[in-house]
Amino acid sequence: MAVVYYCLCLLAVLYVADGFVYKRVCYYTNWSQYRKGAGKFFPESIDPFLCTHINYAFATMKNHKLAPFEWNDEGATGGYARVNALKKKNPKLKTLLSVGGWNFGTLKMTAMMKTRANMNLFTRTSIKFLRDRNFDGLDLDFEYPGSRGSPSTDKHKFTVLLSTLKKAFIAEAKRTGKPRLLLTAAVSAGKTTIDAGYEVKAISRYLDFINLMSYDLHGGWESKTGFNAPLYSRRSEAAWQKQLNVAWAATYWVRRGCPSRKLVIGMATYGRAFKLRNPASHGVGVRTTGAAPVGPFTGESGFYAYYEICKNFIKGNEWNVKWDNEQKVPYAHKGNVWVGYDNEYSLQLKVKWLKSKRLGGWMVWDFDLDDFTGQFCGAGKFPLIKRLNKALKGVTITTTTFK
Repeated sequence: MAVVYYCLCLLAVLYVADGFVYKRVCYYTNWSQYRKGAGKFFPESIDPFLCTHINYAFATMKNHKLAPFEWNDEGATGGYARVNALKKKNPKLKTLLSVGGWNFGTLKMTAMMKTRANMNLFTRTSIKFLRDRNFDGLDLDFEYPGSRGSPSTDKHKFTVLLSTLKKAFIAEAKRTGKPRLLLTAAVSAGKTTIDAGYEVKAISRYLDFINLMSYDLHGGWESKTGFNAPLYSRRSEAAWQKQLNVAWAATYWVRRGCPSRKLVIGMATYGRAFKLRNPASHGVGVRTTGAAPVGPFTGESGFYAYYEICKNFIKGNEWNVKWDNEQKVPYAHKGNVWVGYDNEYSLQLKVKWLKSKRLGGWMVWDFDLDDFTGQFCGAGKFPLIKRLNKALKGVTITTTTFK
């Protein structure tokens, strides 16, 4: 009986449509171990059958080489080993080490890409670093070439770096007989950043797939309420605002030369929250006075994990929960706090949309922001990620009730 269950689990890893296997990419963050109480998340909290790929976030760089960021990433009982141990439960699972992130900035990236010698050093040492730690590939989360202090020349240099890495990964696999290391990147969804940072058609040749960070499209840094990851635009938006949605960003990447099957759509398991200027005015696009107060577990202003939203806003039945039928996402408000987020239904709609566009699958940021304990949302463990999986298989729900 156990053997049958194990085989069924392996089959469930591969969701196929028209002969195409969808990518299901989940990020694990090595700082989630420091959250308070029920918010603490460790590699052992991961269900290894929910995703096809796990990206370990984040590594850093020292002297143009990959380097661990957290004190306990390395070693026999460190984060790297514990995440890669999940492949013993699910041998089909692939793990990648993600380098960069928002707080990484751009200085180290620019310095490494400054010369061919530096790129070659990064490439050569990265192969050894990944192999020694049992990773299956490298994910580049450089935010962003050509922006945030990165010079315009980094746009082409990023292409050169990817070409260098891919050629070396192929050569190493031929030489050793090992499966080739995967090469992926997390990329921007904003037009200005895309134009400044990516030779889209060229980089698409070298990357195995591309993770579109189609979230953080609005947030507490703005003066009006807006959704973190709306699927579509609103009719009342200005022309530039109509670019700030998942569908527009994905379409732009494809039009610029990214093969649709290589584009993996980012899904958020968190919401962005604002303080309303006038609590009586609580719709979309109303005036705010900044980011909302910190959540009880994540501790970041204007940023709420899905389980925090369930615990504090929805299950208490004191919050007003609304559905925006134009942008296909929910929001909730109470007093002077407003939060836009994704729930099971909005994510289901996004998967239905990406399947209709023949895109490559979904990516989740991230494991530890879903209700991983199952104690807050009343829908078991990982309700959002499980809904993403069910939607790929064609299982649907029809309700827009979010409690």
